[in-house]
Amino acid sequence: MAKAISSPNLYDKVALKYPIHRAFDITILVLLISLLVYRLLYISNHGFAWLLALLCESCFTFTWVVTVSTKWNPVEYKTYPERLSQKIQELPPVDIFVTTADPVLEPPILTVNTVISLLAVDYPADKLACYVSDDGCSPTTYYSLVEASKFAKLWAPFCKKHNIQTRAPFRYFSSEVPLNNSSEFQQEYNKMKDEYEELASKINDADKKSIERNLSGDFAAFSNIEGKNHPTIIKVVWENKAGISDELPHLIYISREKRPKHPHHYKAGAMNVLTRVSGMMTNAPFMLNLDCDMFVNNPKIVCHAMCLLLGSRNEMETGFVQFPQYFYDGLKDDPYGNQFEVLHKYIGNGIVGIQGPFYGGTGCFHRRKVIYGSCPRDVGIQAKSLTPVHGDLTEKEQLKIFGNSKELVRSAAHAIQGEANMSPKILPNLIEAAHQVAGCGYEYGTSWGQEVGWQYGSATEDILTGLKIHARGWRSVLCTPDPRAFLGCAPRVGPISMTQQKRWATGLLEILISERNPIIATLTARLQFRQCLAYLWILIWGLRSIPEICYAVLPAYCIITNSSFLPKAHEPAMYIHVALFLSYVIYSLLEYLETGLSIRAWWNNQRMARMNATNAWLFGVISVFLKTLRISGTVFEVTQKDQSSNNGGDEGRFTFDASPIFVPGTTILLLQLTAFAMGFGGMQLPSVDDASGLGEILCSVLVVVCFWPFVKGLFGKGKYGIPLSTICKSSLLSLSFVYLVTSTSVGQL
Repeated sequence: MAKAISSPNLYDKVALKYPIHRAFDITILVLLISLLVYRLLYISNHGFAWLLALLCESCFTFTWVVTVSTKWNPVEYKTYPERLSQKIQELPPVDIFVTTADPVLEPPILTVNTVISLLAVDYPADKLACYVSDDGCSPTTYYSLVEASKFAKLWAPFCKKHNIQTRAPFRYFSSEVPLNNSSEFQQEYNKMKDEYEELASKINDADKKSIERNLSGDFAAFSNIEGKNHPTIIKVVWENKAGISDELPHLIYISREKRPKHPHHYKAGAMNVLTRVSGMMTNAPFMLNLDCDMFVNNPKIVCHAMCLLLGSRNEMETGFVQFPQYFYDGLKDDPYGNQFEVLHKYIGNGIVGIQGPFYGGTGCFHRRKVIYGSCPRDVGIQAKSLTPVHGDLTEKEQLKIFGNSKELVRSAAHAIQGEANMSPKILPNLIEAAHQVAGCGYEYGTSWGQEVGWQYGSATEDILTGLKIHARGWRSVLCTPDPRAFLGCAPRVGPISMTQQKRWATGLLEILISERNPIIATLTARLQFRQCLAYLWILIWGLRSIPEICYAVLPAYCIITNSSFLPKAHEPAMYIHVALFLSYVIYSLLEYLETGLSIRAWWNNQRMARMNATNAWLFGVISVFLKTLRISGTVFEVTQKDQSSNNGGDEGRFTFDASPIFVPGTTILLLQLTAFAMGFGGMQLPSVDDASGLGEILCSVLVVVCFWPFVKGLFGKGKYGIPLSTICKSSLLSLSFVYLVTSTSVGQL
């Protein structure tokens, strides 16, 4: 491990104060409670709509409580990487994991740019090893990495010589104008640009299969294989044999074994294979994992992480260091609500003030000992037989935890004791042993995925893994350096964004209903109570779809049945609703303006929150329900990624496809339009003394405005129009709803 000497602090922990925000938090909570009390006092005077509104508003109140608890004590960390040389005599090794799953949805040129940016970071190259997991087992991806390593030998020295900040070449050459006008720099710049264009051309040609590669020699392992049925392939693309800090880091390609009858656990399984293989080969005490589209935007990022990992007096404070996910070339005003700027600033910093941020699945530095299951109380124990889960165990018991590789058990013992492997190894000589731990049957009968490594059992393996770490008593840290650490690409079309939201809602709900949920972790382990509430804030995303849908349908229901869920305009209770609405609008708008975003961005995020909840999150709930009944299993859906920032001149226009995920939103819209037709056409049901009024009409109009992209979709064409099949399904559902409520209401009159 690193050797420390006396020096100034490597980081500062700063408590943030938002008194106006806290005042709004309390005001809105008081108004919500007042609303619930009012509902309960007058429930006997009203019907079903009033009861349904009470239930929905109770859910919203609970959501607000966990939200306020999460945001209440925001904290920020400021790091000082320039002090590392004063504090640390020898920097520790770091293993870097990059994961890609599909060469079509995740083009190799994306992976290559991420890898190149990592190979060029400002950190001793002999302390780094980059492992690329290719779950698509694509010869194109391997070919791209081989070519990228050749380019990186030129690119890394160029960046360090001229202090280039943007280390991903596609971003540097497409967005930056060179400020250095010297002839030497211009000559090198032009040469590097030509080299990158040649690299990109080779990769794109290979991706389009315009280059016929002979699958022999170095590519022989890829011949006669299937994407989901193949042996393990491990290739050392580049080895820093001499251990020279100015050369490139190690670069290793891995495609784990897959067989049709063996579960591979998607990304979590890939991460565990990377952990074991790297443990056999380099066994660095720290690990960074990145998605293939998240390139390095700050070349000193490893140093920033080391400030937090090495600068703390107590290791318990930094079980892992998470960097926020930010995106490049985001669409103006965030039309799909997936850039999360406000969430990072307020929710993210708020969780830091409790037990630390969630693990986000990418842009995270882990302690290897923590991934191996070590608890904070194990720190300092130096027993040779140390296991991270249950203290001192025999070798046989350790083999049961880590698998039947004695070499892996020995490397795990070194990692848990905090001993970095400083002795040089010849990586090709370790490939055979690495093949053993990358086999699809290696984990059977072990603790991988349950007590050790990335956790199995959820499509959001990142949240579950972070929850397991926090439950053991570790804290985590959010690091927000300037410039931002990593940048990725956000979904730029409606169907992809909705699919991503559905996968998140599915995985989060899987955790909530499992025995590893945060409530049980708080009662039986060392998860703090407020951290439990923070986890509940995100885990209930899917369940929130139910009250969201009911509340969205409620105005139309009231207009159709001529009933009400709001007080009359002249009643004093209406002030509660008006004050609550205005307070929330002003508060949420304030957050966006303080973050530097526009009013249009605020509105886009508000409407997308409603659309995601009523569409994608609902299908997440349905998916988990079907899985629970064993009717179908959940499927990990890879998000399509695109390096290009060109959206065909149609930025922000919502797109649709024939997926059933758009049926709920279309149905809600058609219900509102049907209610308008019945209300203004005089086709409402008769009412004695609880008729719908102006409030219900205004709420229905607000729902239509929130679903305005669907309104335009009804009349749009091509990908901008809602498919006829979806409209027909939604029409049938809305007409069935109208028939059901009218017939039921008539029967009660």
